Amino acid sequence: MSETKRDPKALFNIGYGLYVITSHDGIRDNGMIGNSVMQLTSSPERVAVAINKLNYSHDTILETREMNINCLTEDAPFKVFEEFGFKSGRDTDKFELCTPPRSGNGLVVLPKYINSYISLRVDNYIDLGTHGLFICTVTESAVVADGKTMTYDYYHTNVKPKPKAEAKTRGYVCQICGYIHEADELPEDFVCPVCYHGAEDFEPLNN
Repeated sequence: MSETKRDPKALFNIGYGLYVITSHDGIRDNGMIGNSVMQLTSSPERVAVAINKLNYSHDTILETREMNINCLTEDAPFKVFEEFGFKSGRDTDKFELCTPPRSGNGLVVLPKYINSYISLRVDNYIDLGTHGLFICTVTESAVVADGKTMTYDYYHTNVKPKPKAEAKTRGYVCQICGYIHEADELPEDFVCPVCYHGAEDFEPLNN
C-alpha cells in the first residue's frame, strides 16, 4: 500500500483570478486584494468569496453584508497590489486622493485596470476558522473594458518583483509579497505580517 502523500504545492495548480474587493465601513471606503472568488450558480446568480479574518474587510463586509468585486486585468501594475494588498484599511484611507465611481449599492468601482465589476449582497456566512466564506447574490454587474483577467500565475510571473533575498543566509520567503522571515523553521500556523497569507505560501530561501 502506498503511503498517503500531502503536498501543499498541489493547491497552487488550482486556477485563481485576482480582484480588488471594495467595501465601506460606514465612514470610509476600503479595498483589498482577493483571489478566492467563485461563481456557484447561474440562476440565481450566486458567488462565494473567502476572506482571511485578519483582513479589515472581513469585519466590514460581515457587518454591512455588501461588497464589490473588481476584476483586475493583466495591465494592472504592481502599485495596485501595494495599495490594496500591503496596507490595512484599519489605519489607511486607500481612496483619500481620488473620487472613484460607484455602483448602485454606493460602493467603489475601480476606474482603471479592471474589465468588469460585480456587486454582491451577502446571504450566508460560513466560519472556516482562519477565513470567512461569504455566500452572495449578484445585485449588479457590468463589463467596463476589454482585457484578460489577471490570474494568480500571471501576477507571479509578470507583475510581482522578484524578492531580493541574496543578503539573507537563512529563512523563508513569502511567495505572495516577498516578505522574508528569518528563522531556521517556520511554524505551521505562521501568518505573513504583510499580506496575511499562511505558512503554505512560504518557501525556504536558497542558501
